[in-house]
Amino acid sequence: MSKLKYIALFIIVFMMVPASQAELYTDGFVQGLFGGRLDKDNPTRTDQSVSETRLQMRMESIGEQGEFFSRMDFTYNGLSEEEYDWEIREAYLKFRLGAKLDFKIGRQVLTWGTGDLIFINDVFAKDYRSFFVGRDDQYLKAPQNALRMEYYNSMGAFSFVFSPRFEANRLPRGENLSYFNPVAGTIVGVGMDEMFYFEPDRPKATFGNAEFAARFQRQLGMFSLAFYFYKGFYKNPLGMNESFMPVYPRLQLYGASLRGAKFGGILWIEGGYYDSRDDKENDNPMLPNSSISGMIGFERQVATNLTANLQWQAEKMQDYEKFEAVQTAGTHYRDEIKHLVTSRITKMAYDETVKLSGFIFYSPNEEDLYFLFSTEYK
Repeated sequence: MSKLKYIALFIIVFMMVPASQAELYTDGFVQGLFGGRLDKDNPTRTDQSVSETRLQMRMESIGEQGEFFSRMDFTYNGLSEEEYDWEIREAYLKFRLGAKLDFKIGRQVLTWGTGDLIFINDVFAKDYRSFFVGRDDQYLKAPQNALRMEYYNSMGAFSFVFSPRFEANRLPRGENLSYFNPVAGTIVGVGMDEMFYFEPDRPKATFGNAEFAARFQRQLGMFSLAFYFYKGFYKNPLGMNESFMPVYPRLQLYGASLRGAKFGGILWIEGGYYDSRDDKENDNPMLPNSSISGMIGFERQVATNLTANLQWQAEKMQDYEKFEAVQTAGTHYRDEIKHLVTSRITKMAYDETVKLSGFIFYSPNEEDLYFLFSTEYK
């Protein structure tokens, strides 16, 4: 993009700022991120996982009539060839009608649920490419265009989210991050073959394909109780069409969660039923079966400035015998129940100016393991 286009874009964003006597706050940062891998046999174009320089600019205006917030990223990617890119991560207006109704309109990052990096009822878009190359935690959540409305009364808080266009999870595409291809039966990447570039087509932008989510939340003593509903599509392309191309099947989700103080720490429980709308009988091997997912987690301070948590998630496939019956003899695709255990340990040191953190994912039945370590100094 040329400099003139960048300038024009900034002018447009500034013009969106409310014209009232609200103060305008601006800030940002510059960040360099570089990473590589030790496995020389990885089937990608390069041994580097990431090589980028990022500039983020933020603007915020808060006035009597409402709030405007924008966050924009400019990125130089020098991984395989010089490439400049930009993305509006957030640009929304937030305002209130009366004393009980809030609106948030525009590009925004959406989140709810109780888990620590485990998402059951939070089916808003995630950016797993950012997560695996080591970008800041804020980049795990992908932005999407949406209208969010919240209504408050004596019963509790009602939240409604409408996204006119389905926003999928951002998954590894085979360029600098490889992935497992179930048709090839192995880990693949673009360095192996251009056909393994992975970017499935999203559902058409029609009103019938829009996303709708709702949540009801209220306080029960020391606990926060919530119920969830979602109508849209699976965020990962878990289905295939007749041409064996990946597709996003339709999904409806019903769930609930409970979080509060217990046993000297914080306890949370969450569950959800994933209703596969394109395979109601769970008998189509090209589409995902409906499933039930549940999680329990606990966190507490175990010593001075030392906090630890533990989570366990189990996901059970419905009508597993139908799924197993159509698989190739002698081939194992997945267990009826998938288990995932995670733990995060955080240590604050030197008058809380240094933060040491470690996070581990482990699936005992799938034998998947992922470590995430970080150190911060302020």
